[in-house]
Amino acid sequence: MASYQLVTYQSDKGPRAGVAVGDKLFDAAALTRNARYVTMLDILNDWQKAKAALKAASAAAGKSKLKSQPFAKAKLLAPVLWPSAIYCAGANYSDHMLEMANLQGIPPAPDPHEVGLKPWHFIKASRSVTGPNTTVKLPSSSKAIDWEAELGAVIGRTAKNVPLAKALDYVAGYTVANELSARDLGKRNQLPDSSPFKWDWVGQKCFDNACPLGPSIIPASDIKDPQKLGIKLWVNDVIKQDSNTSDMIFTLAEQIEQLSSRITLHPGDIILTGTPAGVGAARREFLKAGDVTKVWVENVGTLVNKMA
Repeated sequence: MASYQLVTYQSDKGPRAGVAVGDKLFDAAALTRNARYVTMLDILNDWQKAKAALKAASAAAGKSKLKSQPFAKAKLLAPVLWPSAIYCAGANYSDHMLEMANLQGIPPAPDPHEVGLKPWHFIKASRSVTGPNTTVKLPSSSKAIDWEAELGAVIGRTAKNVPLAKALDYVAGYTVANELSARDLGKRNQLPDSSPFKWDWVGQKCFDNACPLGPSIIPASDIKDPQKLGIKLWVNDVIKQDSNTSDMIFTLAEQIEQLSSRITLHPGDIILTGTPAGVGAARREFLKAGDVTKVWVENVGTLVNKMA
């Protein structure tokens, strides 16, 4: 069980950072006695100090007389409002690579490590984030919205040219994501397949509410190994994805090493680490109004959203 969970909750004063300890939710600024910790980004921008304050305050929360509310009744928002960047690992589970190759009628690609490839990411719009238990309005422009269960890593330190051995030191914590994709908007059909301008990543990945996140951030110190976590997704209680983060092609550490060699990572940035096999495209099955998705990552949490 996590020592505590970091959340963003809706208060009378607007969105605020909260700390859930057991079944109680405390305001983060009040619990830590640090008035600067109003939002999640305030905490993450001071993570090197904040993590010690949060650990101590949460350990003493059981005896605290501070005002709290039942965690189960809190209105939770996406944990980070708003990340400056969301980096999404593409084709990062071998079974998912195989199912997508079969879908496209092309030969399976070799292990990227064997041909000298590095982790590959695309960017998802920050404002596409939505929280747990929200209703996702399916875009009218697409008839093929797909699900993708993912482990999300939240950056807690500015990272540039980070060596592999130290990469996980830059992670503040972990969350759950459903990286929704509009499969029928990924190509500009008027252009030939040979055109370098064929692909439309914005259309496919960045529609409103395309990135459900949450319900919380589990501190990295509570996750012994991010490469040994079960990950599952259900649609209307029917399991569609069932895997383990050990099946990633590139580990989270490799992803941080590669990303930070190209761009500076900042506190609050989120890395979505890829999705396993079982996506809707491979089944010719897509989300429709009324569907309920549930994503579970072992020791991190369960994220539920309804489609409309």
